[in-house]
Amino acid sequence: MRKGLGHLLLRVANVNPRSVTTHSDRVLYRSIGVFILLYFVYATVGGAAFIDASTGYSHPWYQWVVGPLFAVGVVAYDRAVVGRVAINYERLDSADPRHLLRPPTAGLYLGRLGLALLFAVVVTEPLMLARYRGEIDARLAEVHSVQLEELDRGGAVAAYTARLAELRREAAGDDAAVRALTDRASAKRGDARLLYRQALADSSGAGVSRRAGCPRGGYCDDLVQRSRGLDREAAGLDRQAVQLQQDQRAARAARAAEQARLGEQISQARAANAAVVRADAGFGARTAAMWHLITADFWGVGVFYLGIALLLVALDCAAIGLKFASRGNAYERAEARAGRLREHEASLIHEREIHDARTYGDATAKVIADGIEAASHDGRLARAAEDRARAVLTTAVVVNPADLERPAPRHIRV
Repeated sequence: MRKGLGHLLLRVANVNPRSVTTHSDRVLYRSIGVFILLYFVYATVGGAAFIDASTGYSHPWYQWVVGPLFAVGVVAYDRAVVGRVAINYERLDSADPRHLLRPPTAGLYLGRLGLALLFAVVVTEPLMLARYRGEIDARLAEVHSVQLEELDRGGAVAAYTARLAELRREAAGDDAAVRALTDRASAKRGDARLLYRQALADSSGAGVSRRAGCPRGGYCDDLVQRSRGLDREAAGLDRQAVQLQQDQRAARAARAAEQARLGEQISQARAANAAVVRADAGFGARTAAMWHLITADFWGVGVFYLGIALLLVALDCAAIGLKFASRGNAYERAEARAGRLREHEASLIHEREIHDARTYGDATAKVIADGIEAASHDGRLARAAEDRARAVLTTAVVVNPADLERPAPRHIRV
């Protein structure tokens, strides 16, 4: 038996090397073996990438355990399809080559095509997401910033912010009330200083009265009294402002505590929102970001993405496609002839066994019937002999009562 790489590839393709007799079939099935090995590597890496994407790109160690298992399952399906020969077991006595193989089953290949598309999503997509990871991260950053802004405009953060703004308006109102009193006091002191300067000017003879000195009851004295009155009013306003501040102290303390509590709640709510938004970076979010990049820049990203995806899907379907295109080749006809021959021989042997069993059964039934008939004749003879013996015995033993009552003859009396 031939060994080597070519024989190994035929075994990988799940075909019988003894039936691969032509050069074209050897090239075909060795190519299928190469595609299966390539797909095993591709499915291993893709399955590991899928597990990695499912865990948030934490690179778990078991991704390289699940990946080969995933690849083995897919390769097992491909080997089953490639190695399958649809032998026609009808009209086994016919030598027509058209009767060797059954018509192709479209469901098998369509099912494999659907499976290939499913694997393209499960296996190819994680690989493509890893290929465009930088662009996807940038897109997710934009999306997350928009989501954070929307969360800040609504929900708990918005309620906390509105209450905090209300508290700040109340504090501003209290400050405005105190400031109004102090402003009035400052204005009165300014007026008092102005009046006092006028009084000084008038006392020096440069004022309105043009008289030196400041006699009681005069204009200068009136200015001085008015200035002093304004000072007293300003001092009263200052006392009112101080009293108002004391009255506001409890409300201000409660308001400050509530503002601090609201600030902490806002910080916690924003941190929670940020954690939720950052967590929205899994497989679905990254796929949506990838498709946004494709639609936004189709000729730059989309064409390259679709080209690689179609290439990987073609690699997935290559083995099955070659199998479908080569249906009815010399290998399949040789396998069909051998299978039909074995089935024909088994059918003939089975038919002969059935015939022998029927013959043996008929002979056994005849022997049993003859034995039963002979036994029945032997039984009738035994019953006739029994009846004859019973009659003879009855005649010899049983005496008629009439003979006992008749007297005996004289010549025999004693």
